[in-house]
Amino acid sequence: MPRVEPSSDPLPLVVVPGMLCDPSLWSEVDFPEGHPVRHLELGKPDIGALADDLLASVSGPFVAVGLSLGAIVAFEALRRSPERIAGLCVMSTNAGAPRPEQYEAWRAMDVLIADGGFPDVVEQTLPGMFPSPRPPSESAERYRRMAHAVGPDAARAQLASQATRRDAVGALRGARCPAVVLSGTRDALCPPDFHRTIADALPDAELREVPGAGHLLPWQRPDAVSAALRDLLARVRETRL
Repeated sequence: MPRVEPSSDPLPLVVVPGMLCDPSLWSEVDFPEGHPVRHLELGKPDIGALADDLLASVSGPFVAVGLSLGAIVAFEALRRSPERIAGLCVMSTNAGAPRPEQYEAWRAMDVLIADGGFPDVVEQTLPGMFPSPRPPSESAERYRRMAHAVGPDAARAQLASQATRRDAVGALRGARCPAVVLSGTRDALCPPDFHRTIADALPDAELREVPGAGHLLPWQRPDAVSAALRDLLARVRETRL
């Protein structure tokens, strides 16, 4: 495997959102100053292809930042090219293989979207995004605007990509980089136990549980995400000296 030489240039951050999310998800996060930030779109129906896009988005080593499906893409990139990933920040996610009931739910959503029911799918997914299934109306509207900006075509591709996931725990054990794992304690989709499994598998990981937060951590607790990124970059710099 080729060795990637260290560089004095600030490492880029490649930021990958979750399903039905776009770069506005990160609008309140204070990314570490001086580091280029690249946002990756999720528009292909295969996790491997998305991981290849992630690896091709910048040259050389980088820090991968992912939420939910975006973190799953980062796990696959780590499996393929661990030497490229200098730091890893993942949140609101799951490193396990899909469960039978998930396949069934994704197929049902895809059929509904194909029949013109994309707004219904947005409403189905909305309660799981927040600490409470009945979020404030302004929060719900913000999610709806973002999901509709992503649109039905990308949503169908994202559903298809979910079905190509595989268990990533073994790949995490091969990581060479510092990592931080963020978990909202009220995340109904990806509860804290999922994140403890991820942090236990990564050789150099810090687990941070965010009290009272749900799935969309960059909206609900941008301060916690910003602090985690600053601290991760400091650890990455130490490993590269």
